[in-house]
Amino acid sequence: MLKLLGSLCILGGGILARYFQAAERRREMDTLSDLLWALRRMAEEIRMARTPMPLLLERLSQGCGETAGAFFRAAADAVRRGESLGTAWRREAEKLPLSAAASSAALAELGEDLCGDEESICKAISLVIYSLAKDAEERTRRRPEEARQSAALWLSGAALLVILLI
Repeated sequence: MLKLLGSLCILGGGILARYFQAAERRREMDTLSDLLWALRRMAEEIRMARTPMPLLLERLSQGCGETAGAFFRAAADAVRRGESLGTAWRREAEKLPLSAAASSAALAELGEDLCGDEESICKAISLVIYSLAKDAEERTRRRPEEARQSAALWLSGAALLVILLI
């Protein structure tokens, strides 16, 4: 009876670990999608309305999901406190849950480019949007294969532990 209970716990742990991993991937994709939307809107606002940066960042935070919204809100608060936009942007970008190093680096480097003129800012935002969109497309393409591999890994690992337990 004890071995059966242990086996059920191990299998449940494998399934739970797979679920948490899938949830983390979904969270990353949602964050990436929110960032893409916000950066596109940011470029439009800079080009058309010339909205001041702290106000623009605050508006963007309201239209995004939880993680991206917190990113823009923290950057806006830091700018209001007198911190430079580039420093605040880079610090907050490093906290985002993006696993691709290229996406994280591109987003972090954008902070330094946000202090120039309208044309250079929009150009820098466009480059980051391109990089993030390419990353999102690649992740979407790889998603089914990664899901199968992940499920196989977690469930076969749990099954192996059950076999060793019995």
